Amino acid sequence: MLEIRNLRVHFYTRPVPAVDGIDLTVPDGEIVGLVGESGSGKTVTATAAAGLLDRGACEVSGRILLNGEDLLTLPARRLTALRGRAVGMVFQDPAAALDPLMRAGKQAGEALALHTKLPKSERKAAVLQAFRDVELPDPERVYNAYPRELSGGMQQRVMIASALVSSPSLLLLDEPTTALDVTVQAEILALLKRLNAEKGISMLLISHDLNVVRHVAKRVAVMQGGKLVETGETEALFRAPRQDYTKRLIAAAPKPFGGAAGVRMRGDAGSE
Repeated sequence: MLEIRNLRVHFYTRPVPAVDGIDLTVPDGEIVGLVGESGSGKTVTATAAAGLLDRGACEVSGRILLNGEDLLTLPARRLTALRGRAVGMVFQDPAAALDPLMRAGKQAGEALALHTKLPKSERKAAVLQAFRDVELPDPERVYNAYPRELSGGMQQRVMIASALVSSPSLLLLDEPTTALDVTVQAEILALLKRLNAEKGISMLLISHDLNVVRHVAKRVAVMQGGKLVETGETEALFRAPRQDYTKRLIAAAPKPFGGAAGVRMRGDAGSE
């Protein structure tokens, strides 16, 4: 279980906090959506939860508990071990996140190379199984391919497989479908639902599009200007949003769901 308590992130170069005292829980085996427009603080929240914030560039306070361990107070070695094994992160743009000079299989197996003593043959077998788990066609070919030789949807599946290969209990997904067309987007969302159902992996799904989150998440939290303004069961929130901001966010979402671009509303303070 991930528990975020009174998290505050203030970058020294900005006049206001990027994240301003939020509380958020991702229960075991659940998908929780975190939504808000660009600049609301979603990505900073996930980056903090992954232990990837540059602590020299910001002041961070509060608690981020993963199965009872506070990630904000852990020694660097223990944090690195958790990030490599217990927590996986999938970034928004796979083309930018993947090293263009490294074959997909080697990239997907990096966590195993860093955090286990498995021989190369067993690491390869684990990566090929992860590729099969994310429904990549011809896993052996993908293993030896460079990112430029794969479609955007295949690149994102490689990213998800890379996060899964160490069998994490938590996936942090930062706009994982934004760069994809609507058809591929729907396939990726269906894949996330299946992985959650079959493997019981908890997920924090970040999106600017409430319709994307509605498709997969049991609960949703809405951010504006670094604060949580509304949380609740997904369908209940869609049926009867309490906050004007949530109503505007729902109205701004592309129809029927999941368009990559969305409609950007007037910006608020904070940081993406």
